[in-house]
Amino acid sequence: MARRIDFYDDPNAPKPNSLVPSVNVVVTNDAGDLLMIRRSDNGNWAVPGGAIDLGESLPQAAVRETLEETGILCEITGLVGTYTDPKHVILYTSNGEARQEFSIVLTARAISGEPTPSSESTEVRWMPRDQVKGLPMDRSMRLRIGHYLTGSGLPYIG
Repeated sequence: MARRIDFYDDPNAPKPNSLVPSVNVVVTNDAGDLLMIRRSDNGNWAVPGGAIDLGESLPQAAVRETLEETGILCEITGLVGTYTDPKHVILYTSNGEARQEFSIVLTARAISGEPTPSSESTEVRWMPRDQVKGLPMDRSMRLRIGHYLTGSGLPYIG
């Protein structure tokens, strides 16, 4: 099975060979719960997201990726921040791609649908805000969600 391995400031990390603009989406429901997925490639919890396809805008990619991974249709409402730390390298074992982090994190509200796993997610759940921090997740995802939960009102630029 193809895996995703995240490295941070690791001298043993592979040298990056790609930079792919991607999006993550913090989706909330009326109760304020966060839409979380358990990734099929590493077992960690995350918010939905993925690469932006050619011919697609950032909000279009966010809505598409959320629907594909979770079964939830959402409406984009704001920006959490930009995450472009060159110390974060993501290795995809299926093809040897070593990607330097480049993600824009948006906020959204759920419009319709039921949480449904996909080939990219083994579990999809609405999680109360106070339970999200206890989930196993990669350092970079924890940082992104933490910025959302602290809610300074200003986007993180990093």
